[in-house]
Amino acid sequence: MSESPHTPEATGIREASRAAEPAEAARAFEAAGARAAAEPDRAAESGRAPESGRAAGGPRAARPQAAPRFPGGPSPDPAGSHHERRIRSFQPRRSRVTTSQGDALRRLWPVWGLDIDGLRTLDLGELFGDGQKRSDKPVVLEIGFGMGEATARMAAADPDTGILAVDVHTPGQGNLLGLAERNGLTNVRVANGDAIILLREMLPPASLDGLRVYFPDPWPKPRHHKRRLIQPDFLTLAAPSLKPGAILHCATDWEPYAEQMLEVLTAHPDFENTQPDGGYAPRPDFRPHTRFEGQGLRKGHVVHDLLFRRVARPGATDARPGATAPEA
Repeated sequence: MSESPHTPEATGIREASRAAEPAEAARAFEAAGARAAAEPDRAAESGRAPESGRAAGGPRAARPQAAPRFPGGPSPDPAGSHHERRIRSFQPRRSRVTTSQGDALRRLWPVWGLDIDGLRTLDLGELFGDGQKRSDKPVVLEIGFGMGEATARMAAADPDTGILAVDVHTPGQGNLLGLAERNGLTNVRVANGDAIILLREMLPPASLDGLRVYFPDPWPKPRHHKRRLIQPDFLTLAAPSLKPGAILHCATDWEPYAEQMLEVLTAHPDFENTQPDGGYAPRPDFRPHTRFEGQGLRKGHVVHDLLFRRVARPGATDARPGATAPEA
């Protein structure tokens, strides 16, 4: 039974909320606590049991831990990332998982999904194999795939390339797994968690043939620019995992962010622009229009693609730097 709004405890809380000064609020809460502490004695005198099955003012009984929403599916926090005090470059979105998405997560996550826990180094040949034979497919990492429609279309158009797609959006993870199953796509793997941990801890050097970052959060407010993903530290972190000649492909409909991307990529010694004029690239045929792109175009935004090649520098090492990049 829920507590009555007329209990001494509740009355004291209302008094505290009406207090105009912090000192008055503190005194009101102290008085409420004193009255609540006396409540068991008054209850005993009247023969009335304490409300809610507990002594008023005492600690609430601990609630049992909820069962996982998707047993065997993606972990809510695979690497314990809340312990890492880094600036996030993404904002997890809480939205409803449909029945079909939930079904895909339960059935297909053990087959095509993985949590980014930072505890092991991935063998991409084994990851994209069929359980009996390793794969020799080139592998492209895609950071942030939304609902996965564009990822599924790229996978269908290029079945000889493996796509390791990373996101934290549970409905999108389930949707992409369902799309892969319905379209017979065996070249997609879905990773759940922080792409920074994946790049820093779990990918071998020179293991990727490409990196795709399509329509990342632009963080338009100046005070939030530090949260943008495409920054020098991120490029330095990602470069060792890319083979020489691998393409880093970015796309955005936020022009100030596109300008920053172009500036940062041009200045980084591990990458060179594929465009002779040093500018933006035409949208390549293999990148389908995305949902975010459509939203931007309807608002009159201009979409910019940037294609930069990973270059090998004489004398450079592939040692990864410390974790100074934003979370992704």
